[in-house]
Amino acid sequence: MYGPKNHGWIEAIVGPMYSGKSEELIRRVRRTKIAKQKIQVFKPKIDNRFSKMDVVSHQGEKEEAIVVENAEEILRFIENDVQVVAIDEAQFFDENIIKVINYLADNEKRVICAGLDTDFKGEPFGYMPNIMAIAEFVDKFQAICMVCGNPATRTQRLIDGKPANYYEPVVLVGAQESYEARCRKCHTVPKNNGVR
Repeated sequence: MYGPKNHGWIEAIVGPMYSGKSEELIRRVRRTKIAKQKIQVFKPKIDNRFSKMDVVSHQGEKEEAIVVENAEEILRFIENDVQVVAIDEAQFFDENIIKVINYLADNEKRVICAGLDTDFKGEPFGYMPNIMAIAEFVDKFQAICMVCGNPATRTQRLIDGKPANYYEPVVLVGAQESYEARCRKCHTVPKNNGVR
């Protein structure tokens, strides 16, 4: 995973909710610090579920992050001598995330991006598939299906305890919703007519 000195690359950590993506990002950030490499961590402003200023795993692990409104803002905060750039919840960034991470990698930075590869519908989420396509390393994590116990690769959105309709917005800020990890068979996304 680690290349020669003065060589940049992109790592993608993907999977559904509860698969350990942020936990893995935090683990890599901490290993970088142990190696005395300079790192900066970023997260999108929209992700304020557990903390406004930290990357937080579902296990409660956390690392301080710089909160940004959009992808290009990352470049404004990058310090000249930074060696590693970590970005959590990358699926929430705009299309410029691709230009930003390519620029960083081309300028000899190790770039670590974590995010959901699919949305609650089971469809590609934002620009995460594009990040996976250009990354040198892709780690796809699975959770455990909360219905049957099989490996889960999907995120089930529940509203009032029922699966969210296909036509709900992909991002619901401030909505009273919950999520479960599900396998392909147990993942349900009803359309208006009730057909899966």
